[in-house]
Amino acid sequence: MELVVEKETKSRLDRIDFNNLGFGRYFSDSIYLSEYKDGKWSEGEILPYSALPMEPGMMTLHYGQSIFEGLKAYKDFNHGGVNIFRPIMNARRLNNSARRMCIEEFSEEQFIEAVKAIVKKDIAFLPQEKGQSLYIRPVVFGDGNFLGVHSSPSFKFIIMTSPVASYYESGLAPVKILVTHEYARTVEGGLGMAKTAANYAASLYAGRMAKQQGYQQVLWLDGRERKFIDEVGAMNIFLVIDGELVTPTLKNGTILPGVTRDTVIQLGKEWGMNVREERISIDEIWDAHKSGKLNEVFGTGTAATISPVGLLSYKGESITINNGEIGQVSNRLYETITGIQHGLIEDTHSWNIHLDI
Repeated sequence: MELVVEKETKSRLDRIDFNNLGFGRYFSDSIYLSEYKDGKWSEGEILPYSALPMEPGMMTLHYGQSIFEGLKAYKDFNHGGVNIFRPIMNARRLNNSARRMCIEEFSEEQFIEAVKAIVKKDIAFLPQEKGQSLYIRPVVFGDGNFLGVHSSPSFKFIIMTSPVASYYESGLAPVKILVTHEYARTVEGGLGMAKTAANYAASLYAGRMAKQQGYQQVLWLDGRERKFIDEVGAMNIFLVIDGELVTPTLKNGTILPGVTRDTVIQLGKEWGMNVREERISIDEIWDAHKSGKLNEVFGTGTAATISPVGLLSYKGESITINNGEIGQVSNRLYETITGIQHGLIEDTHSWNIHLDI
C-alpha cells in the first residue's frame, strides 16, 4: 500500500488560537514517516500533514498492534532556541513496547534524529509561553493487509506534533480522583509496562464513569487483589507520606515506566528525600491520612508534568489531601522540571537536547 500525500497550499498555523490551545486540539504542518518493509526500516522523510490511506483489512484495525510515545519541545527562555526533554528515554521505551507487542524495533539514533527534524520543520508552531510546549507524538502500527491473528509483516512509524497548553484546563489546581475497585487497567503478565493503545482503550469506560460522578481521573488498583495502587489515569502516581516520597514499584510489570516519574525520583533523592518504590495498598493511604501523615498526592506524566491530587474517593468515602491545595513538594517539582525544560534552571543532568533555531 503506497502512501499518497496531498500537498497543502496553506499552512495550518492560521487555524491555531495560541491564547486557547488546550491539549491535542491542533496539529502542525508536517509528519515524519518511516516504513518497515522487507526486513528493514526506511530512512524516513518529512511530509505535509495529511490523511493516510489505509486498507479495510489493515491488521491494526482488527488486532490492535499499535504503540506510541509522548514527549515535548519547549521554548528556551534563557539561551534562545528550543529544548527537547529526555528523548532518549522515549526512544528506549518505544522499543520496550515494541518487543512486548511484536513490533520491529526502531533505531534510537534514528528516533532522535527524526524528532529533531520534525521539531525544526514545525518550529513556527512552538508556543511562546512558560508551561506551554510543542507536544511530539510518535506512533508505530502494523499496516499489513491480512485477516489473521499474528504480527503484521509491515509497519508504519509516524511522528506528528501539536502545540499544547496544560493537559488539564484547571492547570495546577488539584484534581479529584475516584479509586476504582470494579475495573482493572491491566494485570501481571499483561501490557501494563508497554505504551500501547490497548491500555488506554481499556481505561476509557471507568474514566467515563468517574467523570459522570464529578471526578477528573481514576486511580487504578492492581488487577489481581484490587488492593495495591497502580496508576492514576494515564499518569504515574506519587505520595508524600510523613516527608517520604513514595511511588508504586515497576517490578510487577503493570506500570508504565514514566519519563517524568524517573525525573521526580532523581530530583527527590538529590533534595535529600527518602524515596521508596514499593507496593502501596489503598488501606495504607487511608491509614496515613487518618494519622495525619499523608502530606501530598500527585500524578506525573509528560502531558501534565505534575498534577496535584486534592481529593481521593474510595467505596463511598472521600479524603481531602493538603486542604485541597497544591503541596510544597508538588509545586517545587513542577517549578524545577518546567524551569529545566524552559532553560530557566541549569540542566545539570543533560536531560535536554538543545536546538539553536
